[in-house]
Amino acid sequence: MTLRSWGQLPAQPAADERWWGDRSAALPSVDGSMLAYGNGRSYGDVGLNSGATLLHTRGLDRLIAFDEQSGVLACEAGVLLDEILAIFVPRGWFLPVTPGTRFVTIGGAIANDVHSKNHHRAGSFGCHVRRFELLRSDGCRRLCSPDENAEWFTATIGGLGLTGLITWAEIRLRRIDGVSMAVSNTRFDGLDEFFALNTAAEASHEYTVAWIDCLASRPRGIFMAGDHLGGGELAVAPGKPLSLPLTPPFSLINGLSLRAFNQAYYHRPLPARTVTHYAPFFYPLDGIARWNRLYGPRGFYQYQFVVPLAARVALVDILASIAASEQGSFLAVLKTFGDVPSPGLLSFPMPGVTLALDFPNRSAPTLALFERLDAIVAAAGGRLYAAKDTRMSGEFFQRSNPRLSEFLPFIDPKFSSNFSRRVL
Repeated sequence: MTLRSWGQLPAQPAADERWWGDRSAALPSVDGSMLAYGNGRSYGDVGLNSGATLLHTRGLDRLIAFDEQSGVLACEAGVLLDEILAIFVPRGWFLPVTPGTRFVTIGGAIANDVHSKNHHRAGSFGCHVRRFELLRSDGCRRLCSPDENAEWFTATIGGLGLTGLITWAEIRLRRIDGVSMAVSNTRFDGLDEFFALNTAAEASHEYTVAWIDCLASRPRGIFMAGDHLGGGELAVAPGKPLSLPLTPPFSLINGLSLRAFNQAYYHRPLPARTVTHYAPFFYPLDGIARWNRLYGPRGFYQYQFVVPLAARVALVDILASIAASEQGSFLAVLKTFGDVPSPGLLSFPMPGVTLALDFPNRSAPTLALFERLDAIVAAAGGRLYAAKDTRMSGEFFQRSNPRLSEFLPFIDPKFSSNFSRRVL
């Protein structure tokens, strides 16, 4: 079968696909390279291995142990975050860090060192990984933790699946008192107002994030700050997600629909405080199954970058370039990263401000826009998120990851991806 990234951009199929469900088994002997493939939610090509072998790891879906006192969960690497939530939220536990979709595997969350709306307090996902087993193509199994094989631990967290196969892992969950979230909502007009709101909110709220209208002549958006609630105010659980049964013949996301959506979303009735179930707060797009089909057969790119706070003026130039191109995004997520260091050598988060946007694939005009944005991000000392990338240059990747030379010796000689071959 031909597997595509979540961005639905064309790629050559893998020549060989193996379904993997036994963590004690040895890795197969293959002529070319291999790569673990979880649930296929990476936007870019870090999870693709064209013309070679993919190891489908969703069969590694067993829970191994849970300590009710400490919240430490041991599970196989193919377990979805969604499966953990379904079992442990009713027992009063939640993920310490969660990305914008719950349909990613534990192995994928570690390999991409995902982040959330609480980075200013909790750091990245890797900060809450206690240990894992790494299986190498030579048959070696390493138990990796901050205290044992620590160099392999830091190379594999955020290592984009290139150091070997994670078979199982231990993570520490966090206590919650209920499924509800208290969320404050504030419109802002201009980036200075966003940063003022964000500074105040980070001091008093666990989760902070903003939606921004990237097509407006002056940056504007809605700032949201949230916290877990106890059982006093109960939110209604979301119903069954909507579904797009097929891919339309053209992108439903275009200049006209984007402007209409952004205008309506910004001006919609906005209560100062809402109580909501955790799912729509953390996973708004999970409410539409296969929402990536909205972009039609040509697919879409996601572009996410981070720049230091001292260089945040770069945001003005980036948003002006996007508005001038008329290639906007209906889901543009703006937030800041705090000072909690990520454990991975190639982890994306660093102290600064990050913006994530989706762009319909318009071929040459879209790629030309990205070249302009790359130049601004590079000049500001920023980097792009490899987990969502499909086209950054090797020169950009190498220059923006200062610990790359430390990472390279840990790459398994039999593990490779479309991404790694492009940038390395």
